[in-house]
Amino acid sequence: MFMGEYNHNIDEKGRLIMPAKFREQLGDHFVITRGLDGCLFVYPSGEWGKIEEKFRELPLNNKDVRKFTRFFFAGAAEIELDKQGRFLIPQGLRENAKIEKEVVSVGVLSRIEIWDKTSYEEGTGFDDMDEIAENMANLGLTI
Repeated sequence: MFMGEYNHNIDEKGRLIMPAKFREQLGDHFVITRGLDGCLFVYPSGEWGKIEEKFRELPLNNKDVRKFTRFFFAGAAEIELDKQGRFLIPQGLRENAKIEKEVVSVGVLSRIEIWDKTSYEEGTGFDDMDEIAENMANLGLTI
């Protein structure tokens, strides 16, 4: 399980250091793709395999399935960490997430989200957590 929040800067070549706490679980090879809410999703190879299987079971005659599958898989890239724990975020993914310099890496259960710091601060305000917690209870999640 991934958890925690880490701030780093992307270098001039588009490389980002993967936080050491995440590297332990992620391994040297993983997949990065477009995420939701304007971030990127990072999955360990094993978890990515599970996601692929779920998508294979979806009906191709459903237009939303085709569109979301394209969104999710077309931008995906297999990544390898270098010896310093850095990896290159492909240009298209950096542009999609509006990542320029300051980055926040966030552990969210089975995935890591990579955010442009400004987008993260603006888009993930937690002022409405009481209301969201009530809605989550309707889904069966109580804490």
